[in-house]
Amino acid sequence: MGHPASWDALLVLSAAWQLVLGGPHNIVLILTDDQDTEIGGMTPMKKTQALIGQAGVSFTNAFTVTPLCCPSRSSILSGCYPHNHLVRNNSLEGNCSSLAWQKNQEPLAFPVYLQRQGYQTFYAGKYLNQYGHPAAGGIQHVPLGWKYWNGLVGNSRYYNYTLSVDGQEERHGHRYQDDYLTDLITNRSLEFLQKWSRPPFLMVLAPPAAHSPWTAAPGYATAYSTTKAPRDGSFNVHGKDKHWLVRQARSPMANTSIEFLDKAYRERWQTLLSVDDLVERVVGRLKALDLLASTYIFYTSDNGYHAGQFSLPIDKRQLYEFDIRVPLLVRGPGIKANQTRSEPILNIDLGPTFLDIAGLNVSQTAMDGQSFLPLLVTPAQPSAWRADFLVQYTGEGFPDGDPACPALGPGVSQCFPDCVCEDAFNNTYACVRALRPHGLQYCEFADSWAFVELYNLTADPQQLRNVAQSVDPTLLEALNQRLIKLQACAGPSCRA
Repeated sequence: MGHPASWDALLVLSAAWQLVLGGPHNIVLILTDDQDTEIGGMTPMKKTQALIGQAGVSFTNAFTVTPLCCPSRSSILSGCYPHNHLVRNNSLEGNCSSLAWQKNQEPLAFPVYLQRQGYQTFYAGKYLNQYGHPAAGGIQHVPLGWKYWNGLVGNSRYYNYTLSVDGQEERHGHRYQDDYLTDLITNRSLEFLQKWSRPPFLMVLAPPAAHSPWTAAPGYATAYSTTKAPRDGSFNVHGKDKHWLVRQARSPMANTSIEFLDKAYRERWQTLLSVDDLVERVVGRLKALDLLASTYIFYTSDNGYHAGQFSLPIDKRQLYEFDIRVPLLVRGPGIKANQTRSEPILNIDLGPTFLDIAGLNVSQTAMDGQSFLPLLVTPAQPSAWRADFLVQYTGEGFPDGDPACPALGPGVSQCFPDCVCEDAFNNTYACVRALRPHGLQYCEFADSWAFVELYNLTADPQQLRNVAQSVDPTLLEALNQRLIKLQACAGPSCRA
């Protein structure tokens, strides 16, 4: 595979731009939950597209390195691939917000570095799925690096949730004006900007949308009433040459599955309309306070999503483009408007980029990603950027079977609707995803069959045909060797 030939040149370029851009600059990260790009997930975001994307740069090849909430968010915070931060899934046993995570990774997360650089730091919304668990410090635990903390206890909800507000419990009910979480995050962010922010500041806003239970704000509860999930590409197509978990999906899908996924699809869009309002109000407040010109705003999601692709009703967790691609829009100082860039940007690159904005070099950290600040503020030679990267996932399953579908036996999970399972213990894989010189994805499963999937995305962007059995074995060997190298990388070697 092709590798960056001029990483040192990028570092020099970044340092030069620090001098040109001046500073210090503020940073706002808006991190949504389960928002895809491949099946229309950005369609409701009209204001966001205008205020961030058209005012800056849209990245068409942005990816998560692992398509599940807690491991992905851990990668964003740490700047590391999962094999280095060791968060395997959404459970406490899988290291999600565990005591080990708090001891070993939170001290190395990007807010810690920024706080040391004098940044005022503010967080509101979902953190990690097991945050606030009594066995891992409870609500009293405020992760290192955050001065103003409004962390959601547990997984995404819109009503009837608990926040840790600077380590104190704050319970919320079902009153829209006081409790709807996306709007509460918006209001507290505006309050922070108005009352407590002093440059430079870091503000992370993590609304629950578009995660289940898909509860829309009252004003948006009837939006998109006739919308259905897109029927093109791999929708309702049997993944006959894929891993057994995909092959087991009923195809064609039951009508009940299609009705369920269409309803979920509409409701996901409804919840995102409140996020679009959040973006508008935050940008408006920054402008009113004369802070917009000195603030970088990043908009992205933790992972993608699917709704009927390969007859899998709804979820994430899979290796395919619809689950690993995420939106990424950025505006800020030195960024020209109406740009589109195609370099592959990973969620592990966010932390290094934030550090770069603050004048810190990623080589001073344990992060695996690299700063894309040079790509934001000036054209860069394509050869100076990565050509491929690693995608990893560790499957989960019930040891005694899914309680809702006992006939399926042990080792599976997420079997809804209609007992179509979206995960299993051996849905554990590692992939090389290459974008040049050819679009390829090569994946190895950790199962008793050593199953392999290979896709030529240049010829087959929908990943309809697994060509692992028909290509030259020397290509498989080369991809296997690249995968081995990436799975062993740490820090600088992940950027090589």
